Amino acid sequence: MTWRVGIAGLRRGASLAHVLHMQPDCTIAAGCDPAPAALDAFGARYPQARLFSTFADMLDAGIDVCVVASPVPLHCAQTVAALAAGCHVLQEVCLAPSVAECRTVFEAVQAHPRQQFMLAENCNYWGHILSWQSMFAQGLLGELVHAEAEYIHDCRTLMHDAEGRPTWRATMPPIHYCTHSLGPLLKITGARCVTACGMLSASKTDPGPGHIDIETALLQTDTGATVKLVAGFRVAREPAFHYYSVYGTRGSLETARPPAPAQTHAYLEAIPHLQGMMDLPLGTDVPRAPAGAGVGGHGTAEYYLAVDFMRAVREGTRPAIDIHAALDMSLPGLCAHESALQGGRPVEVPDWR
Repeated sequence: MTWRVGIAGLRRGASLAHVLHMQPDCTIAAGCDPAPAALDAFGARYPQARLFSTFADMLDAGIDVCVVASPVPLHCAQTVAALAAGCHVLQEVCLAPSVAECRTVFEAVQAHPRQQFMLAENCNYWGHILSWQSMFAQGLLGELVHAEAEYIHDCRTLMHDAEGRPTWRATMPPIHYCTHSLGPLLKITGARCVTACGMLSASKTDPGPGHIDIETALLQTDTGATVKLVAGFRVAREPAFHYYSVYGTRGSLETARPPAPAQTHAYLEAIPHLQGMMDLPLGTDVPRAPAGAGVGGHGTAEYYLAVDFMRAVREGTRPAIDIHAALDMSLPGLCAHESALQGGRPVEVPDWR
C-alpha cells in the first residue's frame, strides 16, 4: 500500500514532508497553506502534490495520513477534523493551547481507535536522548531523583508578521511550549508529572501586555522526584540552546550549554575510581543514520520520528508518542502557567487514563 500524505502548514510542515517522503511507501499527495508563496515553494518541491488554501478542501481530496503543522491555535480543530475524516495524524507541538482543548484532542483520539495519533516531538529522537534512555533502562543511573531542562531561544523576530501583526507566538506563555524540554526527560526516565508549580518573569526584555520573558516550572513526579523546566523566548542570548540534566541515585548526566562543545557528560558510580564527570561521544545525530536523514532540519531527529510513526501506521501498533505520552509532556506546562497566575500555588496535573 502507498500512503497518501497531506501536509497542513507548509513552513514547519515542509520539514516533516521531506522525511516522510523518504519512507518507501509514502507519497506526498497534498499540501495546505493560506500563503500563496508557501504553496508555490511546496509545489515546486513536490509537483505531484495537490495544493489547497483551506484545510477542509485538503481533507475532502482524500488522504490517508495528515500532518498538522499549522500554528498552535489551529492544532486542536485540525487534528479532530483529520481523525473524523479517517486520517492517521502526526501533529506538531504544542498539543493544544489549553487544558480544555487537550481534552478535546484526547476524546477525538479515543473516539477513532482505528486511526493512529502521534505527537511530533522531535527532541525525543536526538541521539544523546536515545542513548540516555538506554543507560537509564540498564539501571546505570539508579532511581530518578531530579531532572532539569531549559529551552532558551530569542524568538522576538518571529512574534510579528511582515505587516507588523502579532503572530500566535506573541502572547503564548513560554512554559506552554514545554514539550521540547519535558518530553525527552519523560522518555529517558519513564516518569509522569503529577503536580506543577510555576513562576513567571516580569515583561522587561520586550515590554507589552501578555508578554512574558522567561517562565519556570517546578514539577513533582509520580515517583517522588522533582523536575525543573525553564523556557524563554524573549531573551538577550545567542545562540539558542536546549539543556538537559538527569540526577539518579547512582549517577548523573548532563549536556553542555553553548558555546561549549556540543557533547554530553556523565558521572556513574558503576565505573570504579571515576573521579569526576566524563565526556560521552554523544551528539544530537544518531550514528550511522541513512544518507540524507538530516533533511528534517534538526539533525536526524525528524527522520527517526517519521520511521516510528509510519511503523505504527503500517502495523497498527501503539505510536511512540501516543495521546497519553503527548498529554504527559503537555499538560504540566499548562498547569504550571495556571500556577504562576495564582502566585505559584501547586496545581494537580490531570490524568485521563
